Amino acid sequence: MTDKISPTTTIVTQSKTQTGTKTEPVTLESVNDGPEFTKDFGFLPIPAHLRYNPAKPPHFGLLLNIAFAFASTFIVANLYYCQPLLLQLALSFNVSHSQVSRIPTLVQAGYAVGLVLISPLGDLLRRRPLVLSTVAISTSLTVGLAVTKNLVVFEALSFIVGVVSVTPQILIPLAADLAPVNRRASAISIVLSGLLLGVLVARVLAGVIAQFVSWRVVYYFAIGVQLVVLTGSYVMLPDYPSKNINLTYFNILWTMGKFAVTEPILIQASLILIGSSACYSNFWVTLTFLLGGPPYNYSTLGIGLFGLVGIAGVATAPIGGKVVDKLVPWYATLLCIFMLSIFQAVQTGAGGINVAAVIISAFGLDVFRQMLQVSLTTAIFGISVSARSRINAVSILAIFLGQVMGTSAGTHIFVNFGWRAAAAFSMGLYGFQLFIILIRGPHCGQYTWFGYEGGVESRKSVAQ
Repeated sequence: MTDKISPTTTIVTQSKTQTGTKTEPVTLESVNDGPEFTKDFGFLPIPAHLRYNPAKPPHFGLLLNIAFAFASTFIVANLYYCQPLLLQLALSFNVSHSQVSRIPTLVQAGYAVGLVLISPLGDLLRRRPLVLSTVAISTSLTVGLAVTKNLVVFEALSFIVGVVSVTPQILIPLAADLAPVNRRASAISIVLSGLLLGVLVARVLAGVIAQFVSWRVVYYFAIGVQLVVLTGSYVMLPDYPSKNINLTYFNILWTMGKFAVTEPILIQASLILIGSSACYSNFWVTLTFLLGGPPYNYSTLGIGLFGLVGIAGVATAPIGGKVVDKLVPWYATLLCIFMLSIFQAVQTGAGGINVAAVIISAFGLDVFRQMLQVSLTTAIFGISVSARSRINAVSILAIFLGQVMGTSAGTHIFVNFGWRAAAAFSMGLYGFQLFIILIRGPHCGQYTWFGYEGGVESRKSVAQ
């Protein structure tokens, strides 16, 4: 057995068999030594109870899990505050609506850049200072958004804020590293629910605040909650050693691209995520058109209240995580795709006829969409412990691509062919996801591309 253990060490154990000695590699999922850091950035003391101690690894309890979710909520919200504010921004900067319409695009483009260039750093650097840095930068830049009177400056700052608002994509792999194996999916689901809640809450909060006071107050609010996240990160986030001390930044980026084209599990998951994300975006974007026109003719406020249905769906995330913890991820994914197809069928059949169908569909699609993401994330994190940040970045880029596709194609189909055609488009995408999951079985080897092997056991405890 090797003597020294690092974050990426493979221990070789030997066992006797009838034919001789059998050598089995065992990859550790915890770090058992390494230098103890007492300061972040060389000057900021790390609280003693948060310093990494190999003899006493950090405990990832429910409170810390919720703190991760809270941070994810109010950091990812940075990407969506601007969307309900576009009319006020146009008036404030004295420009046309078409000019301010660039702002959401710039924020999302910045986020895509951050996913590629910053979130993979979680595999190279210690996550504690990385999180503190990204939150501190996003908070500082939000001050500029709140006070600037120049549209170009606002656009530039929006782009950079998008770049550094990838903190949730650093925290999700860290949660997987810290959580016990038997509740990893539950831990991921709670952090993910915080991220999804941020997407919903940001639009609601921004719209409500701007309705009564200046749009700038929205960004003052964002500064305040990010300061809470920054303070909470300092006093609660445990230190954890870097996992790939021998790699360079360019090695990290190269291997991320390599994972994206050489790992069958990751490719299968990414294709499913593209399809499911396109369906999700198609539903929520075209829902505005559906509810705003006949037979419903709802007001903007009435349409906005449907976000509460989404929030109710997010609240079920811990339950979905517990289900995923008990099942082999392949079966959890198959279950989710099947249920998503059922709820989408409800929308396809009656979405434009009865609002009850819309409510049922919205709730069911939210519940099983996030459960699907948890099951796929759990599966791909098993590829390599030391590469979880890079693997997560690839999966999030797949989601991002699916959102763009679903928004563009869904809007075009709805406008030209109606609500049922747009809903049928999503049904087709669920059929695509079902095909992708079925062509590669639940227990295939890491580099098996197609087929079935290793049995059909669905219970994770038995399969392991």
